[in-house]
Amino acid sequence: MSILSSELILNPDGSIYHLNLLPDHISDTILTVGDPARVAQVSRHFDSVEVEISHREFVTHVGYYKGQRMMVMSTGMGTDNIDIVMNELDALVNIDFVSRTVRPEEERIKLRIIRLGTSGSLQPDIPVGAMLATEHAVGLDSLMQFYPLMETGLETEIATALQQQLQLPFAPYVVRGSDLLREQAGQGMLVGNTLTCPGFYGPQGRVLRLDLRQADYIARLQSFAHLNAEGKFRLTNFEMETAGYYSLGRMLGHEVVSLNAILANRATGEFAENPAALVDEMIERTLQRLV
Repeated sequence: MSILSSELILNPDGSIYHLNLLPDHISDTILTVGDPARVAQVSRHFDSVEVEISHREFVTHVGYYKGQRMMVMSTGMGTDNIDIVMNELDALVNIDFVSRTVRPEEERIKLRIIRLGTSGSLQPDIPVGAMLATEHAVGLDSLMQFYPLMETGLETEIATALQQQLQLPFAPYVVRGSDLLREQAGQGMLVGNTLTCPGFYGPQGRVLRLDLRQADYIARLQSFAHLNAEGKFRLTNFEMETAGYYSLGRMLGHEVVSLNAILANRATGEFAENPAALVDEMIERTLQRLV
C-alpha cells in the first residue's frame, strides 16, 4: 500500500521533511548529538566531509573516518525530537520514496545509531568526568503511550516498581539497548541505567523558584532498587532522549546505544570544570572503537 503524502512528507527536492536528507546521504553508522554546534566537534575528526546540511535544529555532516563512511547529526532535545529523527532515518533506508511503499523485510537495512550525549549522575559513586554506556533506559515521558512497545517481563517489573516508588499516575517504560553496540562503542565505560525525563528542571529534580510536587524526589530516584536474576537494578543517571532512542530502535529493528559524558553529579552538587574536554574525550574514544 502506498503511504499518503500527508504521512510521508517530502520536500520539493525529494528529501524527507524535517531532516532534509536524501536516501543517498545515509550511512549505516550514525552518530547523534543534541546540540547542533557539537556536530562539527565530531566531524572535525573525519578524514573528509562530503555533505553538510542544516535544517532547523537538525544539522548533518556525512563523511569518512579511517575509510569508513559515517554521519553525525544533531537532534535537539527531548523524545519528541527523537520521534522525528528515528522515524525519518528509518524511512530514508526502509521506504521507497518513489513508490511510497515499505521495502520487503528481507531488504530492510539495520542502522547502527550511537548517541553521544551529556548526562547528570544520580549516584555519588559515579563521578563527574565518568563515561557511561546505558544498558536500560527508563522513560518518564509520554511517547510510548502512542506506540505498541513490547516490553520484557523484567522491563515491566521495573516500570511497575518505579511507578510505585515515585507514586506516579502513569507507568514509565523500560527498554534495553543494543548489547552489541554497548560492548563495542562503550568498551571500558561504566554501564548504567538511564532515566529519560520530559524536562530539565522539575522532571530532573532541580529547584529554582518552583518547588517540586515531591520534596524527596531525588532521594526516591537514588534509592530505587529492583532485585532480579541479574542482580540489583538501580538508576545511575538522567537526561532527556535515551528512552526514545531505545524504544523506537527496538520497534524499527535498529541497533542503538547511548553513551554519556557525566557533567554533573546531583548527589554531590558538582559540575564539570571543562565540559567541552569531556565531550571531546568521549567522541575520540567512540570513533576509535567503531572502526
